[in-house]
Amino acid sequence: MSDRIEQLADQMTLEEKVSILSGEDFWSVPAIPRLGIGKLRVTDGPNGARGGGSLIGGVKSASFPVGIALGATWNVELVKEIGAALADEVKSKNAHMLLAPTVNIHRSVTNGRNFECYSEDPVLSGELAVAYIVGLQGQGIGATIKHFAGNESEIERTTISSEIDERALREIYLIPFEWAVKKAQTWGVMSSYNRLNGTFTSEHDWLLTDVLRNEWGYDGIVMSDWFGSHSTAETVNAGLELEMPGPPRDRGQKLVDAVKSGAVSEATLRERVINMLRLMERVGSLDDHRPFEEKADDRPEHRALIRRAGAEAAVLLKNNGALPLKGDGSIAVIGPNARIAQIMGGGSAQLNAHYRVTPWQGLVNAVGEDRLSYAAGCTNHRFEPVLRGGFKVEYFANQTLSGEPAHVAMQDEAQAFWIGHIADGKVDPLHFSARLTGTFTPETSGIHRVGIYSAGFAKVFVDGKLVADAWTNWTKGRTFFEEGCDEVVGTIQLEAGRAHEVVIEFATKDFATLGLAAFAAGIGLPLDDAAITEAVRAARNADTAIVFVGRNGEWDTEGSDLPSIDLPGRQNELVAAIANANPNTIVVLQTGGPVEMPWIGSVAALIQAWYPGQEAGNAIADVLVGAAEPSGRLPQTFPVRWADNPAHSQDKEVYPGLEGKVRYEEGIFVGYRHYDKLGLTPLFPFGFGLGYTSFAVSDLTIADDEFEAEGNLTVGVTVTNTGSREGSAVVQLYVSDDASSDPRPAKELKAFSKVALKPGESAQVTMGLDARAFAFFRTQAKHWLVEDGTFTIRVGLSSADLPLSAQVTRKTTLMLPV
Repeated sequence: MSDRIEQLADQMTLEEKVSILSGEDFWSVPAIPRLGIGKLRVTDGPNGARGGGSLIGGVKSASFPVGIALGATWNVELVKEIGAALADEVKSKNAHMLLAPTVNIHRSVTNGRNFECYSEDPVLSGELAVAYIVGLQGQGIGATIKHFAGNESEIERTTISSEIDERALREIYLIPFEWAVKKAQTWGVMSSYNRLNGTFTSEHDWLLTDVLRNEWGYDGIVMSDWFGSHSTAETVNAGLELEMPGPPRDRGQKLVDAVKSGAVSEATLRERVINMLRLMERVGSLDDHRPFEEKADDRPEHRALIRRAGAEAAVLLKNNGALPLKGDGSIAVIGPNARIAQIMGGGSAQLNAHYRVTPWQGLVNAVGEDRLSYAAGCTNHRFEPVLRGGFKVEYFANQTLSGEPAHVAMQDEAQAFWIGHIADGKVDPLHFSARLTGTFTPETSGIHRVGIYSAGFAKVFVDGKLVADAWTNWTKGRTFFEEGCDEVVGTIQLEAGRAHEVVIEFATKDFATLGLAAFAAGIGLPLDDAAITEAVRAARNADTAIVFVGRNGEWDTEGSDLPSIDLPGRQNELVAAIANANPNTIVVLQTGGPVEMPWIGSVAALIQAWYPGQEAGNAIADVLVGAAEPSGRLPQTFPVRWADNPAHSQDKEVYPGLEGKVRYEEGIFVGYRHYDKLGLTPLFPFGFGLGYTSFAVSDLTIADDEFEAEGNLTVGVTVTNTGSREGSAVVQLYVSDDASSDPRPAKELKAFSKVALKPGESAQVTMGLDARAFAFFRTQAKHWLVEDGTFTIRVGLSSADLPLSAQVTRKTTLMLPV
């Protein structure tokens, strides 16, 4: 700790100390001009730096591949490179910390936020988190690893208690956070919304003090998730430095009073303040007095990195010789995601991208438009398509749309996410109303669906008629972080080419947890059987059919879990019909996780492309035409059916939760560990992925001189490119405890290495294991234990393809501290 920090803490008044322990507004911690302390600014999120604007609109930013896509790369160096690039993005938004990475575990395949997280496996998640943080903080930007801990679903997430036994916490859910602290020295940790075993994580002494600080030696700050702090003395005493956002709700004068009454000691307050000042020194905000200015920094090197990473994230799951595309034959481009760029998931990770490249445009760029034909086939949206075009917005400084407007503005679409400073500060962001007026001109006559959902009360009028009413009987649903209602839909006959007047009325309402106001309104024309018939015709008339299906950020989103892992709408029907019409059918899947695939046996090839950022279409086309190798490997097991997933249960308390609790009954048997335990064969196993070349592993060697004394050993293996193209292999090492006193998984990933090889080239891969790779956690004894006996080392190219194995034996037990 620097002398300067000590001196500043000594010079601060009680009120000044308290002031920097909560936000000033949505994105900043207040400055203390008297002492020359600058303002600390933070920004979301894992796949880009949105800046201080709303989730909708705002200054444009680079959109990188989402977390599960980075997980699929299994490439530590690439993720480190992305972390460094994101630091550039944060700086362009005049911020000092990025609210990232997200490392919660893929416990359930239906978690709406899985897209934002790396993997079902703690070692893969931990290694990538460390790389991301090192890349980011190496450029002077603070990381804020989240959400600590037990936030593995989005259902009642701000109140539910995740009931997790300590062994599962230690061996699965805490590993990425532990590594972030011990290996990457992260400067920030964000507490989760939920309770952990009955106590809110923002005031959890065991989690924030006993484990994070005392056991792991953490010296950074813990900040609450937004509106995730629920108390004053309890949070400060437990180890929460920063309440976000501002203005303070549980701190400010309440904390001043708590210190004066002795509920919070002067020593505890000083410790929190010292930690905040240390952070400010690390990120440079102590001396940052620049005027606040955000800019869109669209860098060519970021564009190239996003495109390269998006292609590397693609996982080739099936290929009967259809890929890469050959010759100059005709291609039918089909599906709801073909002409829409699905580049990211929904929620706080979303941002206003510099641009979006659709798969259609990517293929046009790669092969020329003259080879392509197009048919949508069906839709996959969860909500009616948002109305675009100019809307006049009248803001009222009341909740009744009465009197003269306090402010008038224009916006480009019929959706808004109002937080913090709005309407030039002329209305209270939590107590106002607004009227939007614009037009909608349909391309086709017919009965259209008009939808509205809102965190607040809202109505949609078309040509003066009330069509959709989310005001009169507003009911809490699964939108806007569980602060909004579900979509209310009405229908109306509209005429092609006619500009129909659309008026949307909105008023704020009391919020449950998150102080926000938001709505989205859309109009859509349903596609019928004729759309699938047209797509089948296009497929029959082409040499190759490429079907772009999946989900989007309306489905894969913070604040809402998935209802199932079926493809939404009629997409399964569409894929089956296209495959029946053209045997050379390729499916490109864009989702934040697995889907059931009843058509898998009838398609020629399948690529999982995730949400790969703003270069989506170019990255996907690079893989399709063979300009890039699909070197991704699955970071999550794809089950045959949802019911095979470890969190799927007839007991509602196991999932989705019951009476305020969600019980992690499966314990340590998450992901592939679960499938191994039950002998279930998944659709595609963890770590699986094909390529445009082939690999073999051989010559397993183990150097175990230190294994008995220290628990360490080194594993060597030769990997060879046995195909005709350059490509990358992910060598995976799993450990099995052959006879354990406590139940253990059949095998666990403990190391991996990605290696690029030319045709015929071989390389020696070396992976080191420490004692923790062989240990399990003993809850009663409170330590890690490596037992005596035999362990099997297995090496291969996926969790189901481990051709090499060898055993190592210990004569004694080895106890390791927490």
